[in-house]
Amino acid sequence: MIKLEGVSLVFTGRRGQEGVRALDGVSLEVGSGEIVAVVGPSGCGKTTLLELICGLQTPGSGSVESEPAALMPQRDLLLPWLSAADNACLALRVRGVNRADSLALVKPWFERLGLSGFEQTRPAQLSGGMRQRVSFVRTLLAGKPVLALDEPFAALDALTRAEMQQWLGTALASEQQPRTVVLVTHDVEEAALLGDRIIVMSPRPGRVIADLTVPLPRPRTRTDPAVVALREQVLELLGAPV
Repeated sequence: MIKLEGVSLVFTGRRGQEGVRALDGVSLEVGSGEIVAVVGPSGCGKTTLLELICGLQTPGSGSVESEPAALMPQRDLLLPWLSAADNACLALRVRGVNRADSLALVKPWFERLGLSGFEQTRPAQLSGGMRQRVSFVRTLLAGKPVLALDEPFAALDALTRAEMQQWLGTALASEQQPRTVVLVTHDVEEAALLGDRIIVMSPRPGRVIADLTVPLPRPRTRTDPAVVALREQVLELLGAPV
């Protein structure tokens, strides 16, 4: 469960310069097990919103309540000197789990997500999509009930991104205890494919201008007329050409 009420945040400027107002009066609730996609123009405070949920920022005004959250940043941030499996184990090792037990917990996730055989491969030898999968496993194994995903596929090419969107939806649905997910994305189609709701934000300072329920069963396809119509609705709200 996540609840933000009247949240505003201004980043202090340098001496003599006006501060940057990132968010202004944002109120938002996310139910347990819900997937909420957040879209909006660059610089509207989407990443700041995730940092507030994860406790990495403190609001200037308003309140933020959230169950413990794990952040998956835009870049995979894999450690180049560790294998794929050891990178995925990092959250477990930080929690005090020994290496052997950590690797045993990672193994079924690598099998499920098409990474079998690459456990000992270094990040430099992995494709972009494989690196993102390793990063996602690391985020999952942090054991937090809330996942804050910050444009996890933005750096990938269009074909790999489409594959990873389908993969993410399957991975989230496969968990016995569904996580609460806040997904920040610039890709409106991605939001329509993955979200239970879509939050549309204004240009900076970020405000919630629409909260749309996605009443579509899963799995969804990008060519589904309902998905296309939803995508066009969100683009219209953002003032973009449809």
